[in-house]
Amino acid sequence: MKNQRKLITLCLLLAGTTILSFAQIRLPKLIGNGMMLQRNTALKIWGWASPNEKVQVAFNQKRYETTTSADGKWAITLPKMNAGGPYTMTLKGANEITLKDIWVGDVWVASGQSNMELPMYRVRPLYEQEIAKAANPAIRFFTVPQRYDFNTPQEDLQSGEWKAANPDNVLNFSAAAYFFAKEIYAKYHVPVGLINSSLGGSPAQAWVSEETLKAFPEYYTEAQRFKDQSLINRIESEEQAKIRDWYSLLRQKDEGYQNPSANWFDPNLNTADWATMKVPGYWAETPLGQVNGVVWFRKEIELTAEQAAQPAKLNLSCIVDADSVFINGAFVGTTSYQYPPRWYKVPANVLKPGKNILVVRIINNSGKGGFVLDKPYELTVGEQKINLKGDWQYKLGATMGPTPGMTFIRWKPVGLYNAMIAPLLKTRIKGAIWYQGEANTGKPEEYRELFPTMIRDWRNHWGEGDFPFLYVQLANFMETKSEPSESNWAQLRESQRQTLNLTKTGMAVIIDLGEWNDIHPLNKKEVGKRLALAAQKVAYGDKKIVSSGPVYQSMKVEGNKIILTFTHTGSGLVAKGGGELRYLAIAGADNKFVWAKAKIENNKVIVWNENLPNPVTVRYAWADNPEGANLYNKEGLPASPFTTAK
Repeated sequence: MKNQRKLITLCLLLAGTTILSFAQIRLPKLIGNGMMLQRNTALKIWGWASPNEKVQVAFNQKRYETTTSADGKWAITLPKMNAGGPYTMTLKGANEITLKDIWVGDVWVASGQSNMELPMYRVRPLYEQEIAKAANPAIRFFTVPQRYDFNTPQEDLQSGEWKAANPDNVLNFSAAAYFFAKEIYAKYHVPVGLINSSLGGSPAQAWVSEETLKAFPEYYTEAQRFKDQSLINRIESEEQAKIRDWYSLLRQKDEGYQNPSANWFDPNLNTADWATMKVPGYWAETPLGQVNGVVWFRKEIELTAEQAAQPAKLNLSCIVDADSVFINGAFVGTTSYQYPPRWYKVPANVLKPGKNILVVRIINNSGKGGFVLDKPYELTVGEQKINLKGDWQYKLGATMGPTPGMTFIRWKPVGLYNAMIAPLLKTRIKGAIWYQGEANTGKPEEYRELFPTMIRDWRNHWGEGDFPFLYVQLANFMETKSEPSESNWAQLRESQRQTLNLTKTGMAVIIDLGEWNDIHPLNKKEVGKRLALAAQKVAYGDKKIVSSGPVYQSMKVEGNKIILTFTHTGSGLVAKGGGELRYLAIAGADNKFVWAKAKIENNKVIVWNENLPNPVTVRYAWADNPEGANLYNKEGLPASPFTTAK
């Protein structure tokens, strides 16, 4: 009987603890210390507590009160406020929460794939001064955790916190979004908050709600399939096992690791039987041919005593696919996939006077392995740069088949909307900036409908009307071609240009900022500036600003010529750098394009080809990488690529 009373007492205590725990006010992750609230609009502060519990919010010398619903949810609406801060907010229920360092300004959602996700530390060597001066408490970032959910739109995020811009925090901010925020703050002196909800490689359909995706049956069906968690578990388990087995076998086969006393990163290794190739380059062009697996590279570097004593950094730019780097037998760094730049800090006392041995072990998963062309490869000692291009020794360590394919479940339709957009929908925002499209180039014409659908979907669910939506057009990328040709990248750019038909949209054209050999061009500062120019017109109502380069508007055929008119001509159209306009192609009814001559006259562009008497269509900068396209306005902004075809 005594034990029974103890058990009952314990149960009551546990029950009381559970009730007390449930009664505590709980806030969503977006509402916390350092948060940014949207100015000039009614604001919603929300959360959870016990059913029918009174909740009070004290903010900016006013108090607000509500009672939770039967499911424990509550929300309080604050009146419009001007920009300012910092403020403190106190919330009272069964418990009390005090939030500090709150600012009121403009809140922007930054989304898309890897070019939006790409953080400042990835471009650090270009922007050391900007990073050092990044102390601005009026610029705040919140990074949404990268997750997916195919079943239910989530109400909250699993983690996240607001962080103010400073030299340490800014390293993990989206580079494009940070430079955008910096430009907006410099122009309007209004605090700026960025909610970064982006994921590398993600296609647009992953960011669309399930209901809206019904208009795209293929994607809707795929989303239903991945509601099955057992399917996801099975796919992930099987694929991860295959990847582990591949790398395990690779390590076993790699001759460079077979002899522990003479691994191939040993600086004293006898390399008389190693071959030689030019770096940068790919071993597919050597007698090895296009093999997958591991290839080891070695290079001797002569240093003076003074050089060897200096702090040193190694820049190996871009390698396909993964690398491990050693100097004089000491491990220097590793990168597991192709895209991140290889900037390695050389540990102290590794370099020595005289001969130094640099060794790079490259794992190639598929395609052509090696050192990407037209990139810098150098060792920096103090202020001196030592060029590493030229002859390197190399030797095959192991031959493998291509790495087993991956399903990339995180990119499947609906998943990112539910987990990374739905939890943001109660947050009042100024607008959105978007940097994506590369993942949809396989179906570029579909994007003409899919992308505007996504924008309308977000606007509908946010419930704020047609908020400003600004986006970045695809940059120039891949090798140039000498003749007019078809291009999925050009077609997707056209789909992006057509999206300007939606109200309150703006497009940053970066056809001159890309790198042919890098899908992640490093000049994110100019990207941010061009997005900010679009914002000044679309979001801030500056009617005088020249916010864009020329955008094709209409055409008229006169004899063997086509006359093109444009919007956003600014102070006038120009051929940048002087000379003739380039990268215009013209076609007749057969749709066979040939290069055209062109000239600017009365702020219009006249296009013709003497051998084409009846022209029908014109294309401009219609290529993966239209290097040399030079139609600009006098404000220095490039024209968007286009086709006159409907």
